[in-house]
Amino acid sequence: MTVLVLAGTIGAGKSSLTEMLAEELNTQAFYESVDDNKVLPLFYENPQKYAFLLQIYFLNKRFDSIKKALSHNNNVLDRSIYEDSLLFHLNADLGRADETEVEVYDDLLQNMLEEIDSLSFKKRPDLLIHVKVSFDKMLERIQKRGRVYEQLDYDPSLYDYYKELNNRYDKWFETFNICPKIQIDGDRYDFVEDPTARTEVLRQIKEKLKEIEGERA
Repeated sequence: MTVLVLAGTIGAGKSSLTEMLAEELNTQAFYESVDDNKVLPLFYENPQKYAFLLQIYFLNKRFDSIKKALSHNNNVLDRSIYEDSLLFHLNADLGRADETEVEVYDDLLQNMLEEIDSLSFKKRPDLLIHVKVSFDKMLERIQKRGRVYEQLDYDPSLYDYYKELNNRYDKWFETFNICPKIQIDGDRYDFVEDPTARTEVLRQIKEKLKEIEGERA
């Protein structure tokens, strides 16, 4: 019985890999609320005004998802609470949140993480899977999936935001130590389009799970 969490920048293929893993491992998939998220389009229209509200919305959803996932003990999440701070602090560094909002957010996140640590059931995922893609591949995927408010034509300033976001994910993965982790090269293995790449990525993940099980034995 395993709990897997996906991580990666916008357009990395997290949801697609989540679906593949759920099918391969015969487990439940938890998907981030995006298409039915009423705050997300508002954020893209006015990041200065809605950055804090958007992050609180996502934080609440991710907190709920990780609690359910850890209690069910056999599932995969396409994004988790553990990378939430990366996303909000990027917006804060860009001037989209003030000091009070940052303080409120940090306190709330810390309280949520402490509550997760106090759960009577599983307290950590079994594996974090980071899908790493280059900045060019990220832009290509964003354009291909076609959400209007994500496009550079809609807002050219998103270019710098996306570039910094992609850079920060690399640093975040290096320091992540809450549970075992693996990094998938999303440029080399286009698991969304290429069945051979899909097979190889699933093999890598299952081998890592075997390794983790062996260390626990």
